Amino acid sequence: MKKIMAKWLNEIWYKDFFIGTWLVPFSLVYIDVMRFRRWLYKTGRKQVTKLSVPVIIVGNITVGGTGKTPLVIFLAEQLKAAGFKVGVISRGYGGTSEQWPQLVDKNSEAQLIGDEPLLMARHLECPIAVSPIRAEAGQYLIDELGCDVIISDDGLQHYALARDIEIAVIDGERRFGNNFYLPAGPLREPQERLAEVDFIVCNGGEAEIDEIAMQLEGDYALNMQTQERRALSTFKGLNCYALAGIGHPERFFTHLAQYELEISSQAFPDHYNFTAKDIMYKAAEAIFMTEKDAVKCQAFASDKHWTVPVKASLPSDFSARIIQKLSKT
Repeated sequence: MKKIMAKWLNEIWYKDFFIGTWLVPFSLVYIDVMRFRRWLYKTGRKQVTKLSVPVIIVGNITVGGTGKTPLVIFLAEQLKAAGFKVGVISRGYGGTSEQWPQLVDKNSEAQLIGDEPLLMARHLECPIAVSPIRAEAGQYLIDELGCDVIISDDGLQHYALARDIEIAVIDGERRFGNNFYLPAGPLREPQERLAEVDFIVCNGGEAEIDEIAMQLEGDYALNMQTQERRALSTFKGLNCYALAGIGHPERFFTHLAQYELEISSQAFPDHYNFTAKDIMYKAAEAIFMTEKDAVKCQAFASDKHWTVPVKASLPSDFSARIIQKLSKT
């Protein structure tokens, strides 16, 4: 049912705009509630927690994957190289732990803390903490590990946490879909919200004026059993399959197609909890998946399963602009 619902919403948000108009009355209710909620924080009627160190929020104004996590990894690496003691926090979407905050490491269980925090932990040499209350995760990293800057993976609409820098990531290909609010469209907040953020990062597509272009790059696959590293171009001519349980699965499939691979693809809902049956394609010679999906499938993957690491590529001056803004906080 979840797969069917996700596919249906994707159709009305990004393809069949007419159907979305039937849901507009519900969108009007949603946007009124959202605006009222933000007003409560702005006027002090709901508590806003201000941490003792600068907080950078990396979020978006639409539902679904826009490339936030690769950007968080990029920023954390750049700031660490510049001498900052970086800490990363996340809500840990889908995590089932009964105790928060949770410190994440490379051996954490995705089921307990969420797939994205585990993915970040396998890339970063900096502390990562997860909690539905992000301020608690941030305070833990400050008190226990001495972090002097906090990066939040997602949380643009989490107004309970004060922020010093806001970065909004948009999908350069899909943009804002039919421009309707939830549930008629993918918008969480009005497009005017982008005028308030410090940086707008455009992932893929053509960056517009005042947007910073970002590309996700990755030209090799890593075998999930043997750790063999192999160029994607060498899979040309093989019977390949690809699966993706991310916010925009087509981006992953298009990435693979750039290497002239003939692939049968299967999209799953974002944060999907895979089983062994979901990833077994008997006729396949190679099965590709994203790193975000791979952290949940490692235990039952075979030597036919490959993950495709990607890295965010941004203009050379972007990190310097972030550091300059941090120095003024």
